[in-house]
Amino acid sequence: MPPSLSLPPIIGHRGAAALAPENTLASFRAAAALGCRMVEFDVRLSADGIPVVFHDATLDRTSDGHGRVGSRPLADLKRLDAGGWFSPSFLDERIPTLAETLALCLELGLAVNIEIKPDAGAERATAGAALAVATTMWPSELPPPLVSSFSCRALAAAALAAPDWPRGLLLGKRLGDWRDAAARLGVRAIHAAHQAFDAATIADIRQAGLEVLAYTVNDPGRAALLWRWGVAAVFSDNPAVLAPPTR
Repeated sequence: MPPSLSLPPIIGHRGAAALAPENTLASFRAAAALGCRMVEFDVRLSADGIPVVFHDATLDRTSDGHGRVGSRPLADLKRLDAGGWFSPSFLDERIPTLAETLALCLELGLAVNIEIKPDAGAERATAGAALAVATTMWPSELPPPLVSSFSCRALAAAALAAPDWPRGLLLGKRLGDWRDAAARLGVRAIHAAHQAFDAATIADIRQAGLEVLAYTVNDPGRAALLWRWGVAAVFSDNPAVLAPPTR
């Protein structure tokens, strides 16, 4: 049975996505300013193989660019505005690299959950490139980052690249056969949409020796219920509205 993870009850989702443009350095600073101890962010590859922090496969929703992230080299991505869509006060916020994000999180004292967000066919390459950067930068004396993904191939590649770093299997609103996948991949946690969970399901997952993490929780009452049922941590766009449990 894998050992328990040490997790804060609230993890900033893409930084503090309700208060600053998601997955930007401004968002991670906002999360830290709220007292968050851990943030989650998404990593995918530029056309020239550089891990960048960006959620969508395409640029349109959260930048002034168009087309696929993976079709643009880093130099092109760095010219884009990733903040003006959210608010004029964030105009000219840039798409950060993974290296820039980790450097800032270390400066701010933030633990991190790195979600591997690969394009189809690039699962192993994305995990390998991300972990190559992260294992080089992350101090060995600190607890290692939590690495998660919806992609089983990416998680398998992460296990090879950083076997001692904890991994979490991401699922949606239906958990499916989580037992088999978790055992096969050697993960330490199940991450899923909060709607997937009830008290009995959480008890089953914990009985299997795994932690339970729920996304995306912005309602204080729902968060309190999930914690009471045994969820270790919730991902929130606005951590300021949640009152963490006394532990």
